[in-house]
Amino acid sequence: MIDDAQDHGHRPAVIDLLGALAYGELMAFSQLAADAEMAPSQPEKAAVARLAVAEFHHYEAIMDRLTMMGVDPDEAVAPFVEAIDHFHERTKPKDWLEGLVKAYVGDGIAQDFYREIAAYVDEDTQSLVRAVMADMGQADFVVNAVRTAIRADPRVSGRLALWGRRLVGEALTQAQRVGVERDALASLLVGSPDRPGADLAELGRMFARITDEHTRRMDRLGLSS
Repeated sequence: MIDDAQDHGHRPAVIDLLGALAYGELMAFSQLAADAEMAPSQPEKAAVARLAVAEFHHYEAIMDRLTMMGVDPDEAVAPFVEAIDHFHERTKPKDWLEGLVKAYVGDGIAQDFYREIAAYVDEDTQSLVRAVMADMGQADFVVNAVRTAIRADPRVSGRLALWGRRLVGEALTQAQRVGVERDALASLLVGSPDRPGADLAELGRMFARITDEHTRRMDRLGLSS
């Protein structure tokens, strides 16, 4: 582990990690706000809006951390806008249920990837990542809503299962773009002359863990993966 986020060799990677997370949280807020508009009832609209507000607070916390590091937070975010926007453009939900599955399954894959990367940075950054990635009650809410919809109309299950499989492919592509196209982040995983990284076997295990988590989420929803 790195003991100091300001360490010259790893500071760029920490900035990149926080920049990617910040924009991811901002887009999660935007998506959930749109999902709230599609909610079928006032209580559900309020519940999703509450989740959206929490995501925005996470975004603000990360931007504040970047500012404390002496970094222009908007500049830190900028390199990740294209990749994350591309993911959201390709995975626009058609209805309320697809939006919920995307929030739980699609965004969950990206979050798992950032958690894996955070294992290679300083403890303060790890703590911040864990805090902004923490379940705010959205898992139980989404699971209950989706399972209720399936009980009411079992045909929903097949459609949402296909949607979940599409999301995993798009989310893994986005995660790989973010991790590979930025040298600082890639160096955390593969290492550098002064610090060894994960070997190919560990990288394989990392993506296996991410895939296993996706399968677990789909199972909780009552969907085949």
